[in-house]
Amino acid sequence: MSTADVDVVVVGAGLAGLRAAAVLHRHGLAVRVLEAADRVGGRIATDVVDGFRCDRGFQVLNSSYPALHAALAPHGLDSLAARPFEPGAAIRAGDGELHRFVNPLRRPASAPATAFDDLLGPVDKARLVAWTAKVLASPPSRTATLVAHSAAEDLDAAGIGGAVTDRFLRPFLSGVLAETALETSAAFVRLAWRSFALGTIVVPDDGMEALPRRLAAALPEGTVSLHTPVRAVRGGPVPAVDTGDGTVRARAVVVAADPRTAAALLPGIGEPRMNALTTFFHVPPQAPTATGLLHLDGTGGPVVNTMVMTAAAPGYSADGRPLVASSIVGTPGATGVDEPAVRRELARVWGVGTDDWEHLHTAQVDEALPLLPAGRPLRRDVDLGGNLFVAGDHRDTPSTQGALVSGRRAAQAVLARLGAA
Repeated sequence: MSTADVDVVVVGAGLAGLRAAAVLHRHGLAVRVLEAADRVGGRIATDVVDGFRCDRGFQVLNSSYPALHAALAPHGLDSLAARPFEPGAAIRAGDGELHRFVNPLRRPASAPATAFDDLLGPVDKARLVAWTAKVLASPPSRTATLVAHSAAEDLDAAGIGGAVTDRFLRPFLSGVLAETALETSAAFVRLAWRSFALGTIVVPDDGMEALPRRLAAALPEGTVSLHTPVRAVRGGPVPAVDTGDGTVRARAVVVAADPRTAAALLPGIGEPRMNALTTFFHVPPQAPTATGLLHLDGTGGPVVNTMVMTAAAPGYSADGRPLVASSIVGTPGATGVDEPAVRRELARVWGVGTDDWEHLHTAQVDEALPLLPAGRPLRRDVDLGGNLFVAGDHRDTPSTQGALVSGRRAAQAVLARLGAA
């Protein structure tokens, strides 16, 4: 039998891989993380363009994610210089009016204004409140079992599948799920809605990539090897990982690569359908708002959300100029929605002229999030046998929370297998 070079090899330095490595290291195992790219983070990345921080896709963190606090312990979100958004959304309706909905759980003083806003009728509001109360009252463990129906079916059953969904929930959730049909599992959407109701949306002041960088910095120096693509993984008593630089043997291997790469390295785990997002970044001469409030289009237009990022996180701009990020579901090539079309939509959503807005950057993410369809359990096995393990948001929920939880679950499975728990 060959001797292991290291206790555990982790393939991929995204959130799941970095979290798995951290848990394994904390339990005294020698870990090596192999990453094909030139940076850590996987699908979480921040490009610096002309001094502006442009995240690849509209990505945010939620302060209510338990796995996020566990991964960042002991200092939590303070270690990221996290900047909060305003808790709610502004919705441009078909009548041209801008309606502001602020989460009364986070801003109690806003409750009267939200209650009397006329975007939704009193019956619709009552049904939305009742559904939200039901979501909050249900323990997450119970909610996770409600996988039989899609979000669209769940909302229809609650009596809020009409105006409430079309004017508010669909544009809001589309940016979260990267799909507009709301075919995602009702269980996950309920858990996501719960987190939005209870938590605050934040971003690190120097971009979302600060999160994986923070996780990687907590590992011993030399743990992560960049520019190291993995060609093959073989299970067995002493699993092997083949790279361009040779073969690394270990007592266990955790494949925490993106879903497509994971499916290629581990035939049989299945490759989920991946949803695409495209985010357009503009620099206006003057910010259309001074508040960090997410803006939505309640008319069904292609722009699912738009936000003055610098109103919430000034660090996204190096020189104080405003930065607006606006997202569509899909890609320009597939949807026919190009930057000029987005600019026209932004003029309507923001209610200002956009002809003089500078188009700074476009972040097209062809594989932004895996679809979690109805009928699929929220958590899938991470122990594949043969001392091979898998982690990633495709094994849990398509979210930061899901990626971090899957990494922890895979590490715990490794520890149990190796008798190191």
